[in-house]
Amino acid sequence: QVQLVESGGGLVQPGGSLSLSCTASGSIASVFAMGWYRQVPGKERDLVAEINSGGGTTYADSVKGRFTISRDSALNTMYLQMNSLKPDDTAVYYCKADLTTDWRTQQRYWGQGTQVTVSS
Repeated sequence: QVQLVESGGGLVQPGGSLSLSCTASGSIASVFAMGWYRQVPGKERDLVAEINSGGGTTYADSVKGRFTISRDSALNTMYLQMNSLKPDDTAVYYCKADLTTDWRTQQRYWGQGTQVTVSS
């Protein structure tokens, strides 16, 4: 059984910073890409940032230059440093991991989500 546990998030003023982390645990053979998505009520879940097993990164245009994604592969942990936060960044942030438990099949797992609110 695989679990993704997120931490961080909360309430911050515009221009402030927050850090999120996500750890994958369980019977994991290998983790491939990991990423952060966010969702606001009534809208689809959108990609924020992704990092592959080689460290290559992808960012949504709206967060480029403000957010930084990183990972510690030895710990199956991913981080998102969010700076210069804007009210539009307010959303539930979800962690995603593409991984294999048996070296034969790849599956996608999601965290439970953590609320980020940017407001004065």
